[in-house]
Amino acid sequence: MTDTDLLAAAQVSKAWPFDEARKLLKRYPEGKPAGAPVVFETGYGPSGLPHIGTFQEVLRTTLVRRAYETLSDGAATRLVAFSDDMDGLRKVPDNMPNQGLLTAYLGHPLSRIPDPFNKYESFAHHNNAMLREFLDRFGFDYEFVSASDRYNSGMFDDALKGVLRNWQAIMDIMLPTLREERRQTYSPVLPISPKTHQVLQVPVEVVDAEAGIVRFDDHGETIEHCILGGQAKLQWKVDWAMRWVALGVDYEMCGKDLTDSVRESGKIARALGGRAPEGMIYELFLDENGEKISKSKGNGLTIEQWLTYGSEESLGFYLFREPKSAKSLHVGVIPRAVDEYWQFREKLAAQPVEQQLGNPVWHLLGANGIEGQSLPAGAGEKLPVTYGLLLNLVGVLGANATREQVWSYLANYVDNADPAAHPALDTLVTCALAYNRDFIAPSLQRRKPEPNEATALAALDEELAATSDDATAEDLQNIVYEIGKDPHYGFEQLRDWFKCLYETLLGSSQGPRMGSFIALYGIANTRKLIAEALA
Repeated sequence: MTDTDLLAAAQVSKAWPFDEARKLLKRYPEGKPAGAPVVFETGYGPSGLPHIGTFQEVLRTTLVRRAYETLSDGAATRLVAFSDDMDGLRKVPDNMPNQGLLTAYLGHPLSRIPDPFNKYESFAHHNNAMLREFLDRFGFDYEFVSASDRYNSGMFDDALKGVLRNWQAIMDIMLPTLREERRQTYSPVLPISPKTHQVLQVPVEVVDAEAGIVRFDDHGETIEHCILGGQAKLQWKVDWAMRWVALGVDYEMCGKDLTDSVRESGKIARALGGRAPEGMIYELFLDENGEKISKSKGNGLTIEQWLTYGSEESLGFYLFREPKSAKSLHVGVIPRAVDEYWQFREKLAAQPVEQQLGNPVWHLLGANGIEGQSLPAGAGEKLPVTYGLLLNLVGVLGANATREQVWSYLANYVDNADPAAHPALDTLVTCALAYNRDFIAPSLQRRKPEPNEATALAALDEELAATSDDATAEDLQNIVYEIGKDPHYGFEQLRDWFKCLYETLLGSSQGPRMGSFIALYGIANTRKLIAEALA
């Protein structure tokens, strides 16, 4: 692939990262003036620990960033991971220690609350450190920026003065969006009380915009107070707009629940003399019952849970697909995501460039900084055994199966069956054992075969008894296939025969290619499964 081929294909690619990047290309066809970087931003509220939503937003933004770099022939970019740690603590998270300590600091800026873990200078500093560790774990290229640093250092002071200068324009934008009761107390600026050090939600009057002086009621006393140098923060939608203008943000995506915020913050950004960034509004995740995922309900799926039962690459793959469509996010989607990721990865090297750019794996393998002119490392690599097949194997081995036991079976099927030679497969062996232990083994039930099914199983056992141990998976599949097609056994459709095999031998309504399973599990062991079913 040449640079010219890649650029030509990227310009017409329908993959969503390129669709998003073309929005920026209209703004900056060759990058920003004077070589300034195009700024991508992701936001994080450090009132809790990073989660799967944090990961998906940074990943998806990174993919748009790389697509823009491709389209603009290498224009400079930067990704800012912004922590809104000047926000006041509204509620104590249930999963935090020292609940009493945090309760005593309700309403205080997160960066001015003691760390309940007693490790960092504040609650926000602890969670910010967790965010950086989280992003570093996945190799993201980003710059960390915190609201407290920007407010306290005075770097946001000019922007705050801009809010005071344009006070009425901002009020005209926000007041029509509020209920009557809220209009009476709304203020774009949230001063920090000199008395209690809490972030106040009170009406504010501008006294001197250039000096940053405002007037408000502080627990019964009307005072004049300077909001510069970290003595106030802005209301959420105003803060978002101010940040876009102050940091020169060119691209930021967000969830569907912030649709109204995007519209109103965009208007405020224009009132401040800037403009809203380009961006994508993505759909939110649903649980296995089709309900919106809620932190308070605890019906979501954490990063740690996904990585217990599936690979990091499969998570990226699942998040890549159709970001504007609602998707279920629960452990049941993991096995398919793993196998589909490897299917796309195996195809990548042989695809023409146009198809490569539509392949999720091209984007995922390139997310952390390949040049893009050639295929990313790992393209075309094939997983020797599908994850689905691994799950079937450990399912018949039982809840107490071990990694060493699984690898002993893989020796029948995989060349050079050494974990060191197949690290990706070894990771999935560990994942499959965990998935089997927690979800398959507790509910596994093999049903008794019907009379015609028992006759067919006995015929399969007889065929396997006469088959060499070194028969290929394809040979074994043909044996299974021929029995299912034989009208003597009474299967109306071939899939009825395979369903019989899955339910009577594996205890599942779905399963692998049986030839591959028999080759992996072994002919003798498969005959034992048949004997158990017939007994």
